Amino acid sequence: MNTVDWNIIIDFFVYDPERPLLFNSAAFFVLFIIFYGIYISLKHQKVGRIAYTLLFSLFFYYKSSGFFFWLLILSTLSDFILGHFIYRAKNKPWRLFFLILSIAVNLGILGYFKYTNFLIGSWNFTFGTGYDAIQGIFLPVGISFFTFQTMSYSIDVYRGELKPLTENVKDWKSLGTNLLDFAFFVSFFPQLVAGPIVRAASFLPQISNKLNLSKVQLGYGFALIIGGLFKKAVISDYISINFVDRVFDSPEMYSGLENMLASYGYAVQIYCDFSGYSDMAIGLALLMGFQLPENFRLPYQAKTLQEFWRRWHISLSTWLRDYLYISLGGNRKGKIRTYINLMITMLLGGLWHGAGWVYILWGGLHGVGLAIDRFLSKEVPFMKRASSRAFAILMLVHLFGIAWVLAFTNNIEGSHGFLTRGILLSMLGWIMFMALVHTIDYSFKWEEKEKTFSFRRVASVVFTFHFVLFCWIFFRAGAINNPDPAMETAGTILSKILTDFNWLELGSSLAKAPWVFVMILLAFVLHFLPLGWHRRVQDWYSMSPIPVKALSLAFMIWMVIQTASSDVVPFIYFQF
Repeated sequence: MNTVDWNIIIDFFVYDPERPLLFNSAAFFVLFIIFYGIYISLKHQKVGRIAYTLLFSLFFYYKSSGFFFWLLILSTLSDFILGHFIYRAKNKPWRLFFLILSIAVNLGILGYFKYTNFLIGSWNFTFGTGYDAIQGIFLPVGISFFTFQTMSYSIDVYRGELKPLTENVKDWKSLGTNLLDFAFFVSFFPQLVAGPIVRAASFLPQISNKLNLSKVQLGYGFALIIGGLFKKAVISDYISINFVDRVFDSPEMYSGLENMLASYGYAVQIYCDFSGYSDMAIGLALLMGFQLPENFRLPYQAKTLQEFWRRWHISLSTWLRDYLYISLGGNRKGKIRTYINLMITMLLGGLWHGAGWVYILWGGLHGVGLAIDRFLSKEVPFMKRASSRAFAILMLVHLFGIAWVLAFTNNIEGSHGFLTRGILLSMLGWIMFMALVHTIDYSFKWEEKEKTFSFRRVASVVFTFHFVLFCWIFFRAGAINNPDPAMETAGTILSKILTDFNWLELGSSLAKAPWVFVMILLAFVLHFLPLGWHRRVQDWYSMSPIPVKALSLAFMIWMVIQTASSDVVPFIYFQF
């Protein structure tokens, strides 16, 4: 009996590639409760608390990615040292040299583990060669996040926007203390594996703050954790396992209507999955006395693509803007360069998400959409309204969808006549909706402090969302576990929607998985409530009595148990 017990304990501390440690697992919450009790006991010992959390963060990363935690240590030491040389260099060429070296180390690590086989495959396809892919390359969890995080430190030091931690080092003790702080910043476990991407300038000063946890702060932390757990483990996982994954894995087995419903489901799934993780990360950090940046702000309420990217994965979009788009020249080099810089930024942003051409295509579609929106708003007088621009972009998406179906699918069920009819009916429906919106421009203020409600705003949101939805089809088609080539999967889904679509099947489709569609509808309803309502619920919860918090947590645990599958479902962005 004792031997079995010891084996269980040993197995708990050993990395299992089949069961990595995840936020939404019971094992993590048990481990966090143990960790948190000791953490609070060290509230008056800054160095001890930081060192203890650093060790726990490294253990957490080891349990997520195995012995690849050495990459995290390498990246930490590299940028800590090179940040010092960038700051101390006597002239600009040397400062630039050390910055390039820092970027090369980070992108070299990221490139080898994430893009080596993609580059080999692309080379073989382009030049007809037969180089074998390198076997055994494992993609460490969160590598795309912590490399960007450490790179931002070196770039900020180079730009003079941040002074390195080594600035006031006088002896070995102060060197060790500052290295400890930097390692803590890089490896902080709540946001380590999937963001938000944290900037050194905003996070490092918090390390020196005293640990004073207020009732309100703890309340907000629990509200975010419970809400994030609900979005991830209840909504996202349930609709993924019971509907979305089944359709995307075999789209040819389902009708056009079911493929379309699965696309809507994936839009809900990826939002609830990723924003749920971010909420839990921010909530856990709050319980530990740290403020992480907001990462999502109801993105599907955006009325333009530019606004969407100010609401979706905010820490990444601002990182790309500040460190890539602005570095390329931003909008300071003339109109043509502005559009080129925008496209480069979005193409590389797509490549950051995954090693595949379908992700580059996804980024390119968003880049084209952003460029068109910018051009129409600045150069075409009658396109000043956001709804008009969003409509024009959506019509171009229809044309792109037609081209994609014709180019990448063969032997489509249904004739070209059905394809043409589906396209014309779809476009006619959007045109009629657009005409109605601009004819009946009714608006009113439904609450004194809320924004004005108008049909034109609703139209802008609807058009923008459907552009994003179209792009999500390609994004999901590139998933690692997808059994078919991404381009083929995307083409099949689009062709089924355009050639095999029948609204009369709606009742039978909903009857196959009624609770899935209840979850999808619930997610959309909650998402499109005004932001102020979400804030007020959080405020109320943060001030609610302890019994209310305890009951809500117990209810959420019960909900997770009722909807959970046999295995814990990894977060979507773990593959990035």
